[in-house]
Amino acid sequence: MAKVTIQMLQSMKEKGEKITMTTAYDYSTAYFVDKAGIEVILVGDSLAMTVLGLDSTVSVTMEQMIHHIKPVVRGAHDAMIVGDMPFGSYNQSPEQAVYNATRLMKEGGCDVVKLEGGKEVADKVKAIVDGGIPVMGHIGLTPQTISKLGGFKVQGKTVDSAKSLLEDALVLQEAGAFSLVIECVPEELGKLITEKVKIPTIGIGAGKYCDGQVLVFHDMVGLFEKFLPKFVKRYANLGEEVLKALQEFKNEVKEGKFPSDEFVFKGVYEEELKRLY
Repeated sequence: MAKVTIQMLQSMKEKGEKITMTTAYDYSTAYFVDKAGIEVILVGDSLAMTVLGLDSTVSVTMEQMIHHIKPVVRGAHDAMIVGDMPFGSYNQSPEQAVYNATRLMKEGGCDVVKLEGGKEVADKVKAIVDGGIPVMGHIGLTPQTISKLGGFKVQGKTVDSAKSLLEDALVLQEAGAFSLVIECVPEELGKLITEKVKIPTIGIGAGKYCDGQVLVFHDMVGLFEKFLPKFVKRYANLGEEVLKALQEFKNEVKEGKFPSDEFVFKGVYEEELKRLY
């Protein structure tokens, strides 16, 4: 697979070919996601919970994002790498947004950036795009402002709120966003937005009609147990396999079964060493 570009994603939408995206936060994960042929890797601020053990995404810093983007870039050569802009890195002004988006690109090495919000961040999106940096939008359930939304709830359930989200999508497109993540909305709304915008939509809990789908890696392979959103399908249960392996290792060490002869080095001077006793 050749390096995935914005133009390739746009072509996929136009051809009706679905786009796949997952998160990754380190070299090893990025390597396997890339090897699987996933088109887009999101280095998401969800690392706050899945990697750093925090309760929400709000406290993640620019330095932490850059730290995790770097190994992902080294591990994936073909997938598009999306760097998530953390809470507080773009909220104040277009100038702040451009400055921090530039940091993610230059210091982290990602291909594009992503930020949350609709009409209220359109000026920041435009400023970043005008600065030469591609932007992926994110509407619907926006975890960085979860306290404002009143918790992890489905968005766009009323006609008025659905209309507002559609307006958000169109405004972000006009501001220059090359794609949109749509999170946790009714399937009919995901379908409507996808049909109304010209840019690719990537759904997470937004139904099957979006141009693509994204899941958090740790959720889909069973490495995060605190909670499991309704929209997540578990494709593996690696947590159980890891726990089993660790318990087996512990038991074998305790019982003297590991390391056995096949895992130790033997010297040719065994007899000479015996004289030292």
